[in-house]
Amino acid sequence: MTQPLPDKRIYDRAKNIADLYRLASENYAERPAIGWRENSKENFKTQTYRELFDDACALATALIELGLGQREHVALLADNRREWMLCDCAVLLCGCADVPRAADVTDQEITYIVGHSDSTMVIVENNAVLERVLAARDYLPKVRHIILMEGEPPAGSGVLRLGDLLDRGKILRESGDRTVEERTADIRGDDYFTLIYTSGTTGEPKGVALTHDNMLSQVRNIPFNLYPHDRVLSILPVWHSYERVFEMVSVSRGVCTYYTSVRSIADDLQKVRPTFMASAPRLWEGLYARILQKARSGTFIQRFLFHTAYHCSREYQSARFFLAGQLMDLHGRTRRESLRLALKSVVRLAVYGIPYALLDGLVLKKLRAVVGGEFCGTVSGGGALPPHVDEFFNYIGIPVLEGYGMTETSPVLAVRTFERRIMGTVGPIWPETQIRIVEPGSGKILYPSKSLRSKGRGLKGEIHAKGPQVMHGYYKNPEATRAVLRDGWMNTGDLGMMTFNNCLKILGRTKETIVLLNGENVEPQPIESRLLESRFIEQCMVVGQDEKHLGALIVPCLSALQQQGFVAPTLEAAVADEAIQRLIGTEVRRLVSREQGFKPFETIQEWRFVTKPFEVGDELTSTFKPKRHVITEKYENLIGEIYKRTRSPGR
Repeated sequence: MTQPLPDKRIYDRAKNIADLYRLASENYAERPAIGWRENSKENFKTQTYRELFDDACALATALIELGLGQREHVALLADNRREWMLCDCAVLLCGCADVPRAADVTDQEITYIVGHSDSTMVIVENNAVLERVLAARDYLPKVRHIILMEGEPPAGSGVLRLGDLLDRGKILRESGDRTVEERTADIRGDDYFTLIYTSGTTGEPKGVALTHDNMLSQVRNIPFNLYPHDRVLSILPVWHSYERVFEMVSVSRGVCTYYTSVRSIADDLQKVRPTFMASAPRLWEGLYARILQKARSGTFIQRFLFHTAYHCSREYQSARFFLAGQLMDLHGRTRRESLRLALKSVVRLAVYGIPYALLDGLVLKKLRAVVGGEFCGTVSGGGALPPHVDEFFNYIGIPVLEGYGMTETSPVLAVRTFERRIMGTVGPIWPETQIRIVEPGSGKILYPSKSLRSKGRGLKGEIHAKGPQVMHGYYKNPEATRAVLRDGWMNTGDLGMMTFNNCLKILGRTKETIVLLNGENVEPQPIESRLLESRFIEQCMVVGQDEKHLGALIVPCLSALQQQGFVAPTLEAAVADEAIQRLIGTEVRRLVSREQGFKPFETIQEWRFVTKPFEVGDELTSTFKPKRHVITEKYENLIGEIYKRTRSPGR
């Protein structure tokens, strides 16, 4: 990515993640590790790797003095901030695992996650979170200590201040206490380093148990380079496995991570001038919309230059991508077809080369400046990147790589690289990882296949993965573990195929979890069950994969409506009746609301009516469960109407 420095490769020598922090403090001692701002008006402050590690050793020493035992669990309820990294490192140095969650954790999540994880300590960000933890304390008998990052705890609460523990630990370290070194020497590769609880609406999320070896496999296998003088901007929640792996990669390469937020990212992009960042589709979709809006509001000349520059760039770059072997191949091109496309690409390079070079400096360079001017690339994950957004940024010279994975796989299974930036795919398979494509239902392995000349490329099926990053299982949930993990193979529940240029393409989902554009995971079944409590709703299916909000397809109950007095002889007549539309709309908003215990992102924003009931053998299984991929394909137009207003232009 940037001019290389001597590579110390500490990630190959680290025995565990705690050891990785130690090696980073020795090899990158005076280099900045993290950057933060106390408020939006201040410049970034930084802390070096040596300072971070020394503080973490001190805090870990104080935690051990409090009675934190080897391999115990510590709940960490906070958002991105420097204290998060401090506490994370300290817990690991104690030979323990953290149980992270954001500061907006709900009362139900506190009770379930902290209790189920057997956490013996809880570290909270502020008094708002502390108040909820204290309210749940009677339900958390294993919690011995609660620690507050900022603010003053209530008098007589027994809550400890993080700053006081840090001071106490420094005194102990100065007096020769070296229990931290003893603890870290005893950490095994198969010890848990974190328990991440997946989001759910049932009140019983699953705890994904990841080990030190799981994370180290991700750190050592990242297929592109980062160097100490790179700058990484962090905007995604640090407790998510996706952002967390990039935090660990940065530590392993001596890179400084700067914390930002949605409110200040535009300013921070200019101040930090990052060279790399992990991101989500929503960030790029929003930036794309702002660029287009600004272009539309310009003068005629400005609009003309913008569209001409992008057209030339698209033609030039797509030709270059093809000649470099970076154009997606789903069907297996023949030699004749490849030759034809190659000749066409050469002609496009000749025609558009000069105008592209001129307009790149005049127009596109200014667009690239919006991300700081020194940006080398990003990996977008947590949801599908809209194709038009993907193409736009890659064609104007902002490399947006797309990755794929899940919390259960630490998380990355595949990612595009700078050398294989094949748009429309999530890139080649991650090193040390095996992928197979399996026919849903029958279990037949479609890829890799020895019997087919194509080895199974181009065949659609369920994605199964195996590798050192795959979790050992869900914490204290063997039944859920058996449902997804067999002989080391993780059933991702996603549909995909291998392209003929050996990249993975994601095509949909077979499992029920919906991942919104902002990365929130939603389980649709509890929402659907609540909707079906209405006698006016006979069937429904929640949708929203890779969208900004949830929607629903609803089959009204004709008999109930007729009993209510509506004159509707058919479903077609019922859904055309405005009074019936209002009635069902009221039911949807009443049943799925914050008052009913649903989070804002779990509410149904829009819906469409289906005029034919779902039937067994078609939209339903023999046990009357919805075949989500069948319904999604069959009613693609209705789903498109739900999101017509919220999708970016061109999507």
